[in-house]
Amino acid sequence: MDTGYVAALITASSEDEAARIARALVEERLAACVNIIPAVRSIYRWEGKVEESAETMLIVKTDAANMAPLIERVRALHSYTTPEIIALPVAGGFDGYLEWLGASIR
Repeated sequence: MDTGYVAALITASSEDEAARIARALVEERLAACVNIIPAVRSIYRWEGKVEESAETMLIVKTDAANMAPLIERVRALHSYTTPEIIALPVAGGFDGYLEWLGASIR
């Protein structure tokens, strides 16, 4: 089942940056809700080296149609040159929540 909704994962350099991005996305109706998870430990390859960073994770609830403007807005607000922005499809969920999600971004 494809609901048309997605959960986008975005990492940020700090809780302050994450909160600034989250607030903008919700205020601009690009997201219905954003959860901020502090103290994520990321290990990744960057410019040929394995790096490790403390980051903050955002879980953004939106729909697939909002992804292009959401990516553009995050890139404008984000301190990273290449921020992590990936979308995972929402296969299903509580109808009441999904209705609220849709109403919140329209």
